[in-house]
Amino acid sequence: MKLTTLSIQHLLAMYAGAILVPLIIGGKLGFNSEQLTYLVSIDILMCGIATILQIKKSRFTGIGLPIVLGCTFTAVGPIIAIGMQYGVSAVYGSIIASGIIIVLISGFFGKLVRFFPPVVTGSVVTIIGVSLIPVAITNMGGGDGASDFGSISNISLAFGTLLFIIFIYRFTKGFAQSIAILLGLGAGTIAAMFMGKVSFAPIMEASYFHMVEPFHFGLPTFQWSPILTMTLVAIVSLVESTGAYFALSDICEKKISEKDLAKGYRAEGLASVLGGIFNSFPYTTFSQNIGLLQMSGVRSSKVVMLMGGMLVVLGFLPKVAAMATIIPDPVLGGAMVAMFGMIVSQGIKMLGKVVGDSQENAMIIACSVGMGLGVTVVPDLFNHLPASVQILTSNGIVTGSLTAIFLNIVFNMIPSKKQRTPVQQIDASSGTILREKSV
Repeated sequence: MKLTTLSIQHLLAMYAGAILVPLIIGGKLGFNSEQLTYLVSIDILMCGIATILQIKKSRFTGIGLPIVLGCTFTAVGPIIAIGMQYGVSAVYGSIIASGIIIVLISGFFGKLVRFFPPVVTGSVVTIIGVSLIPVAITNMGGGDGASDFGSISNISLAFGTLLFIIFIYRFTKGFAQSIAILLGLGAGTIAAMFMGKVSFAPIMEASYFHMVEPFHFGLPTFQWSPILTMTLVAIVSLVESTGAYFALSDICEKKISEKDLAKGYRAEGLASVLGGIFNSFPYTTFSQNIGLLQMSGVRSSKVVMLMGGMLVVLGFLPKVAAMATIIPDPVLGGAMVAMFGMIVSQGIKMLGKVVGDSQENAMIIACSVGMGLGVTVVPDLFNHLPASVQILTSNGIVTGSLTAIFLNIVFNMIPSKKQRTPVQQIDASSGTILREKSV
């Protein structure tokens, strides 16, 4: 009973983050309620499979730590950009290809980590949060194309949800605080019911059980620029996961080797391949579950393994997934402001450790965050570039990430010439300068 209770806690802690990704992407790409229900279902299912792959050690995959994997928010912006420009088939083709690439480079990825120090990853995390805020604000108003966009009822619902989440954070601790977003979504939806803004049709129309199928949304297509974009996203996610691996290693008092890291990377790569095949998304570690592990003091992999099994079961139940699709856009928007704002604060926290007196790092942060935010606000800046290049330049997360990586190489990896200081040779008897040379 205790094992089950702890597993449910982990499920609730990650659930809001897991369902928000398909809801945002599906909403932006114009999915109908039936497609959105399937997308959420398969996402829940694949989160469970990905988690089990990571926990269960084999010769090929699995780091063996109680890690929870869920859809990465890093991929949200790029996936929307790829989907709008190349179609859904290219989205899943790029996810499959990037997953295969991660599997192939997993053995020597440790050598690539030096290109992603905290100044780069902190900048990227900050950019992710900042670039997603406009999505949240649009939803607060009622969503794209809403006839009542910005109405008093929508704004009241959005800010009511946000204030409820803030209240939970302020006056609770521990587990309740870790599920504040989920509680906010629930409370906001209940309030919206009394305002007549909730339709239960998607739940009524959804079946009780379904079988998942590969390539549900069509066969994937493979194009180089979406693949390059998603590979960059996957690499950034691996860097975040590396930090999570070592954090859990300390919490669980288990040392991890280079081989363990490679198995962990392969598990994430394989999870992305399966996600692309079954029309889900790339995966990364969920930090909120690491905090829950530390808080509860229960570090058994069995707890998270059971949670993974629960997610798999829920993935076969469309009516459960349909419950997420009835959440009104203003409620989603209010919750998104809190969630994406927390991503920004996490990025700022990471950057606070590396700025110090380093003007070079300050310049890396300034330019990368500036470019990431700038392209997010003005996505048409590079419209005259070839279409194949625009997928890399029309998304703030990708543009900011590439800027951070490039400037880190320029400032911190390319050796600069040492400043040559003049050394004078002086005659000891007269005190006159005989000659001057630089060293």
